[in-house]
Amino acid sequence: MNLLIVLIPVALGLGALGLLAFLWSLNSGQFDDLDGSAERVLEDDRPLP
Repeated sequence: MNLLIVLIPVALGLGALGLLAFLWSLNSGQFDDLDGSAERVLEDDRPLP
């Protein structure tokens, strides 16, 4: 039972840290252009001979 006194706050702290990281990534524009990267992978940048 004494272990739960430590584990519950640690789990809540890690969950809050993950939520803050997700909210930071939303505000910094990480998820703004989801299709751009997917289309850039398919483009061929090399010139044809």
